[in-house]
Amino acid sequence: MHRIFTASVASVYPHYVNKVERKGRSTAELDDIITWLTGFDGATLHRLLADGTTFESFFAQAEMSPKASAITGVVCGVRVENVEDPLMQKIRYLDKLVDELAKGRPMEKILRA
Repeated sequence: MHRIFTASVASVYPHYVNKVERKGRSTAELDDIITWLTGFDGATLHRLLADGTTFESFFAQAEMSPKASAITGVVCGVRVENVEDPLMQKIRYLDKLVDELAKGRPMEKILRA
């Protein structure tokens, strides 16, 4: 089991916030992409963050977007569409969306609209 699986989402979330805000994007946009990917509403997302939910539990409770499989590309040198472990792939999907947000990609394209 990879150690990120047992890490709390709340421990990584501030890093996501810093990354997108440094590039002129907002926390609200970050929350939008997370809720789009996971199916959580904003209140549920923030409750899970406050509860210290692990990535494993977070994604076990998520109803992944049907368009999640359209997320492709490289994160940390790894093609997200080729990640074999389903949980790691979901984490990489989230990483890829955060990268796209930080790079200034339009929300419509990030959300695969």
